Amino acid sequence: MKRINIIQSLGFIFISLIASASFAQTGDVEIIKDNRLDALVAKQAEVVPPAVRPQIDGYRIQLFFDSERAKINNAMSRFASRFSKIDTYVTYTAPNYFLRAGDFRTRLEAERIKSEIEAEFPTSFVVKEKINLPRLEKDEISD
Repeated sequence: MKRINIIQSLGFIFISLIASASFAQTGDVEIIKDNRLDALVAKQAEVVPPAVRPQIDGYRIQLFFDSERAKINNAMSRFASRFSKIDTYVTYTAPNYFLRAGDFRTRLEAERIKSEIEAEFPTSFVVKEKINLPRLEKDEISD
């Protein structure tokens, strides 16, 4: 009984091989495509480093928050007109936008600037968060 099953299995395999070989197709395939596709694929394959600067623990001043972006932009321009060298950052956490300023390494630096702007931004306060490394001025580099 086992011998008949083996012969039938071998026969089935043999017939399958012959059938698949008889239906095989041969020929050349020509691919016609736009040359811009190669450029697009090359661009997508490029490795782009992240556009972030190194960060450390530090302090920023939260100047203002509101649900309207126009009010945030107005507050940002008022601050930037007075302190052009201090960076401002806008973040969105539903439903409000938050305007924060500065990359201060110590709380004392942040408090000094906060005391200068208290008249214009009375609800401002100092927050601890990750900051970008502060830029060095040319006179600081030469010392």
